Amino acid sequence: MKITDYQKVQTLDESNIVLIDGNNGTKTIMVTDFIKSLIGLTSSQDFISGVNLSELTQINTLSADDKLLIGTAAGNKAIGADDALFAILDAFVPKEQRRMIYRGKNLGSVITEDQKANIKNGTFKGFFLGDYWSIGSYTWRIVDFDYWYNCGDTVFTKPHLVIMPDKPLYNAQMNETNITTGGYVGSKMYKENLSQAKTLAASAFGNLILTHREHLTNAVTNGYPSGGSWYDSTLELPNEIMMYGSHVFAPSGNGTIIPNRYTISKTQLALFSVVPKLISNRATFWLRDIVSSAGFADVSAGGDAASGHASDSYGVRPVFAIG
Repeated sequence: MKITDYQKVQTLDESNIVLIDGNNGTKTIMVTDFIKSLIGLTSSQDFISGVNLSELTQINTLSADDKLLIGTAAGNKAIGADDALFAILDAFVPKEQRRMIYRGKNLGSVITEDQKANIKNGTFKGFFLGDYWSIGSYTWRIVDFDYWYNCGDTVFTKPHLVIMPDKPLYNAQMNETNITTGGYVGSKMYKENLSQAKTLAASAFGNLILTHREHLTNAVTNGYPSGGSWYDSTLELPNEIMMYGSHVFAPSGNGTIIPNRYTISKTQLALFSVVPKLISNRATFWLRDIVSSAGFADVSAGGDAASGHASDSYGVRPVFAIG
């Protein structure tokens, strides 16, 4: 149900009541208890970053069978109590806050025309962090909103969702031997082994996949990333910052050597800040950071930040923008 045909009420106080149409007829609940009840009914511990739901007084009088009565210009309408909270948020929450509110809803097995429109127009109506599409045998999850907006040597201003699969799409090598010559751009992964991932992503999202400009490493000297440039980017391996919020294994400067670590992918993806357990999926997968003359960074199957020899065959879990 779209909540579009009633006026916003901005003067709610503790004396207000909400009507609930339940199995035993219409009942009332105080507005302060109602919000707590909705959170208790619809959310997990991952719902909102920074909120400890265990400290809330959860009301057990609401169930998924209950209906919230909405007064509209067309008369009273009903919405399921389990959908009410996110319907209210969808109607009123600023779009910037969607990247802080985890829902994790299955959005279907195909992206719909309405969904396409609400991405392209930048409202992001109907989307919250962690929502996903189940397309084929893959789960494609929203990990952030407008992450690369206003970045690049050519400015990127298209509204976009950032998508990653929950698990690696397949395994592949960074290089056939243990070298990092030419950096990420010089790797076999970049030149060849991402092709299958691009095909799978295109089969799911078609021409919604956007191209932005990304600064990528293209030279390595004595194990340090020493050169980079701007490239057209559709789909890449993520870097350490996107996963953890900082570099871990990528070499840092020592006062003489300044490694090439320029990037517009410079903050942790929102999903992994709000729900860090989703970083690990019990499968080792590659990251694009140079670690040494022989290896690249990865996320280990054990959930730890790690690195591996370039010839190892690890998972490919790419990241890309749609809009």
